[in-house]
Amino acid sequence: MEEFTMKVCYSDLVLITNEIVENVEKLIQHGADVVELLMDGDKWDEMEALFPVLAEQLCALDVAYTVHPPAWDINLTSENKAIREASFLEYKKAIEFAGKIDAQHVVIHPGFCFAPQFSKETGRQRAKMYIQQLCEIAKPLHVTLAIENVGYNGTSLFTQKEYEVFLEGVDGNAKYLIDVGHANLNGWDIASAIYHVKDRLAGLHLHDNDGKSDQHLPVGEGTIDWSSIFDVLCTEQIDCELVLEYAPGTDLNMLQKGKERLVNELSNNEKVGHVSEDRAF
Repeated sequence: MEEFTMKVCYSDLVLITNEIVENVEKLIQHGADVVELLMDGDKWDEMEALFPVLAEQLCALDVAYTVHPPAWDINLTSENKAIREASFLEYKKAIEFAGKIDAQHVVIHPGFCFAPQFSKETGRQRAKMYIQQLCEIAKPLHVTLAIENVGYNGTSLFTQKEYEVFLEGVDGNAKYLIDVGHANLNGWDIASAIYHVKDRLAGLHLHDNDGKSDQHLPVGEGTIDWSSIFDVLCTEQIDCELVLEYAPGTDLNMLQKGKERLVNELSNNEKVGHVSEDRAF
């Protein structure tokens, strides 16, 4: 049996609004092998002009990348058509940039439903249409799209079961990315969700919270049942990106500690390679 391995990534959310290349260098100093670049803040304002030089600078560093397009003010399923189209164009730019730096995937937020008067089914249909179009852009660039479960307090387009089947019929270039913090806020059985999409899982956004607000706390500082998550990852030997996505201003040493915990938990878990008999998914 092949040795179970895992890939731990640091999101630069922790350093958002600071200089991009300097952020990556700091994360490398704290043990980053992969960095997820969050394209928000004034340093990303001149995207098209920035990309050629920035891509060369980033590729010169000894680290791999994933890309997270702008997260604030973006909604692929907005009730406003102009916002939907602008969001699509921002994702298109992010995918093209990802191709320049050989990013392992690009995170896609399928959208939000901010008022109960609007149809979530319509939102899911819009999301699927746009994601299919983004796949057509991403495939020639060899970029995988990672579709994240976003929204809480009623704004999510999906129940757990709806999310688990959302990509049926969508190009295989689109995969799932489960944000465990968002899942916790929506009351999901996180280990079960991971299990059900394991064959199409690009990654996990790992952070903790109190079950009430999206705090992006270090792993273990909230209410999430991490042991069940570690168990399913090991039992199923799931090969996906593990992205530590901690809140802005978090001590960078917490990322290093988080990585060490993941490596220890997943390397030493006694369930590695064994079929689970005590949990029914």
